[in-house]
Amino acid sequence: MSDAKNGLTYAEAGVDIDAGNALVERIKPAARSTERPGTMSGLGGFGALFDPRAAGYDDPVLVAATDGVGTKLRLAIDTGHLDGVGVDLVAMCVNDLICQGAEPLFFLDYFATGKLETEAAARVVEGIAAGCRRAGCALIGGETAEMPGMYAAGDFDLAGFAVGAMERGAALPAGVAEGDVLLGLASDGVHSNGFSLVRRVAERAGLGWGDPAPWGGATLGEALLVPTRLYVRPALAAIRAGGVHALAHITGGGLTENLPRVLPEGLGARIDLGAWTAPPVFGWLAEAGRIATPEMLKTFNCGIGLVLVSAPDRADALAELLAAEGESVARIGQVVPGAGVAYEGAPGW
Repeated sequence: MSDAKNGLTYAEAGVDIDAGNALVERIKPAARSTERPGTMSGLGGFGALFDPRAAGYDDPVLVAATDGVGTKLRLAIDTGHLDGVGVDLVAMCVNDLICQGAEPLFFLDYFATGKLETEAAARVVEGIAAGCRRAGCALIGGETAEMPGMYAAGDFDLAGFAVGAMERGAALPAGVAEGDVLLGLASDGVHSNGFSLVRRVAERAGLGWGDPAPWGGATLGEALLVPTRLYVRPALAAIRAGGVHALAHITGGGLTENLPRVLPEGLGARIDLGAWTAPPVFGWLAEAGRIATPEMLKTFNCGIGLVLVSAPDRADALAELLAAEGESVARIGQVVPGAGVAYEGAPGW
């Protein structure tokens, strides 16, 4: 029989169950604030329940997406500005769901760290809840993993999983044809892709995250940490209005790689780079990093976070609807015979 006086505990091994329980209690109000029709259970169970019929679907097809926020997380940890990365996490998942024509219904998160710091973790999860509220989906569960020896002090990793639904037969893309109009919805900056290159550019420029952003307004770190824009509500409104043939979320790979994903074989896209003015961060990246235009276009969103492929006779009405929903919309090109993306004009950065 072991000597209780010398016995080890899980807490001494680096895992504090009480801290985990405290975090769950702290974030319960944030999770409750995201409840929507279809939610059936809250945090604390072994699994979470959701009823898509109670959410208004007669013959639902479920759509799932998972993602992280990449090395933007490194910047958030180094600066201590943790509140926005939860919004990023939600946006990266739910913006993908709407490209399939699905309405986001619920979200789960995974937060892993070496030693749980309740306040830091709560700020991240409360940001996740804020993103869920804005996207209209419920935060119904998640996992907090404390893993000593796996992460450096203060570090953590973050991943998310979203599920949406659509009525059977309503999947996108559908009906994309030559002559369709490409409507670009403005991004709020770099969003959550390309940060490995962003960090190299800042290093080459000799700038720290606390230095003023070269384009003004805030520190470099704060300016770069502006969260990924959530396009859910405007995009769903456009889909319901009719005439939307496809949606492309412009993430890693930029316009060059993401737009062809929604175009059928034999069709490509022609884009006028002068049709929109990108946020100034992209001009700084291109100049300070001496990044060629083709590299910019396949690494960053370059000011366009979502592309809507519209029937030609619906393009003006959809642009007006999206503008009324708060989006900055530009007619950036059209669908043409061929493959891939062809660019013309000078970039607006």
